[in-house]
Amino acid sequence: MSAWKLIRTYTILVYVFMFAPIAVVLLLAFNSSQFGGFPIEGFSLRWFYKLAENDAIVRAFKTSVTLGLMTALVSTTIGVLASLALVRYQFRGKDLVTTLLISPVLVPETVLAVGLLIFLRWLHMPRSFLLLLMGHSIVALPFVVLVVQARLVGIKKEYEEAARSLGASPVQTFFAVTLPLLMPAVFAGALFAFTISFDNITATIFWRPTGMETVPTQIFGMLRNSISPEINALGFVMIVVTVGVPLLAGGLARYFARKKT
Repeated sequence: MSAWKLIRTYTILVYVFMFAPIAVVLLLAFNSSQFGGFPIEGFSLRWFYKLAENDAIVRAFKTSVTLGLMTALVSTTIGVLASLALVRYQFRGKDLVTTLLISPVLVPETVLAVGLLIFLRWLHMPRSFLLLLMGHSIVALPFVVLVVQARLVGIKKEYEEAARSLGASPVQTFFAVTLPLLMPAVFAGALFAFTISFDNITATIFWRPTGMETVPTQIFGMLRNSISPEINALGFVMIVVTVGVPLLAGGLARYFARKKT
């Protein structure tokens, strides 16, 4: 019995260690103190108002949202097509293609960022928003492929074969049968891609063009000068986006699933 108590205590301590910094950021975001530390002097939204008035932060937030949405679109489109080919068809080099698609998860992000940067420098391509979008899509693609493949394996081929036997073309079958059944996984993969892009800082530092900032790089730049209370407010916004959006999406998915049944 004492062993289970020890395991329970250890588990609680691990969770406290993991989530205590997040709780501190959430609390300090509403601290009215100019120094942004403990003890908390009072509740205030002044730092959120200052965020809205800071043109650099607003510009970085717009860049992150735009980049995240475009990354979700590109990586989800490629991921769905790749998953369809890997699950539904047999071809030479299938295992190699699967390994290449999943490899960005296995390679350290810094190594991947430096490697892609050196390769594009060899092609005389400067750092640009297109390079940043390409890099984020490469990083997010494995997660989309894994999620969509797991769902696609559970969809019986008989549904598609029935549509084909009734005269539907492969494209019509995909949009009328496969894609609707696959939509929860597509939605989940797109959310994964968005949050991965929105949170990314290691690779973004290597790929972003001069003068362009995302929310993580903006926070990193602000921390190099001083610890401003605005950073806590910005961290609160990032936590809401990266945690709240997937939770909201999951709730909507369950709601529509119950509505269909």
